[in-house]
Amino acid sequence: MSRPYVLLSAAVSLDGYLDDTGPDRLLLSSPADFDRVDEVRASVDAILIGAGTIRADNPRLLVNSEERRAARVTAGKPPYPLKVTVSGSGELDPAANFWHTGGAKVLYTTDKGAERAAELLGPTADVVPLGPALDWRRLLEHLRSVYGVKRLMVEGGGRIHTQLLQEGLADEVQLVLAPLFVGDPDAPRLFGPGGYQGGRLRLVESRRIEDVVLMRYEPTAPGTGLSAVAADHHWLALACELAAQCPPSPTAFSVGAVVVAADGTELARGHSREAGDPVVHAEEAALAKIAPDDPRLPSATVYTSLEPCTHRASRPAPCARLILDAGVGRVVTAWREPDTFVEAADGTGMLTAAGVDVVVLGEHEDRAKAPNRHLLA
Repeated sequence: MSRPYVLLSAAVSLDGYLDDTGPDRLLLSSPADFDRVDEVRASVDAILIGAGTIRADNPRLLVNSEERRAARVTAGKPPYPLKVTVSGSGELDPAANFWHTGGAKVLYTTDKGAERAAELLGPTADVVPLGPALDWRRLLEHLRSVYGVKRLMVEGGGRIHTQLLQEGLADEVQLVLAPLFVGDPDAPRLFGPGGYQGGRLRLVESRRIEDVVLMRYEPTAPGTGLSAVAADHHWLALACELAAQCPPSPTAFSVGAVVVAADGTELARGHSREAGDPVVHAEEAALAKIAPDDPRLPSATVYTSLEPCTHRASRPAPCARLILDAGVGRVVTAWREPDTFVEAADGTGMLTAAGVDVVVLGEHEDRAKAPNRHLLA
């Protein structure tokens, strides 16, 4: 991926609060869960918190277990993950624990905030301006390309969690529910109001840890238009997995496809040469399982490991035409069709000319090519 895998981590009261309004931080997790959080920290490349959390809680943000730090070093990593914070103003306390514990630090800010942060922090941290305003996509891409961050843990606050979810940039939510109530309307909540993606999140795990409950969720709703969200990567990865299930062929590509409704409901899946049909294509196999008058099709997304075909000898309708006939308005693919069997194939061009939004997520290309290596030599 061009950005890290983004994991949101938080603990809340039964009535949805991150903290109370007292002078000391409200401890919501149990001792065993604090150890679990330490384990997650040790597994990631970077940990991010907002400037507000630094001001309110003055955290050190460390991997506390000596054994886990040693394991990181053995694996060729620094003992502590990169510590990241975000501040539009650059107004940060240079005496805060964040700057004086652990390993390397980086601050993302605005052009104006960078000037102020440089005065306050000096060489304590890398200061990265993102332009006149904070831009989460640019921030995440910079973390991946410059610092090599593949896995990012976000520990708050609520405003940052809200923004990342609303922009479709959170790959996973790890939420711990604590058995107490706060009840103070002035206390901070985990998620704020605003426009979130529709649909239900997928429950990946639920686990009792002493007196708290851990719940892990993944978003399922596809993006809209040409903007890719975290769920798009999940569904396209599934299409690539399906491609790997295809019976190999010397004369046709192995392709996987998934059709997903706007609310994240999987409508159908298929792969090349499915069910013993030697000429069926992935998109064709998937679309055949959906009623043509299904009202969810126009707002659905087709995920396919290879760009939909525009020419085929085995059947009259190529997959790009089948997608257009189904009324689907969005396609996400990993790989443009090479000239192996059809010269200058351009399924993307055919679809976009008809008004379909086509998103190519090239970071999945290697996985899509893997079951087709024998055709590409």
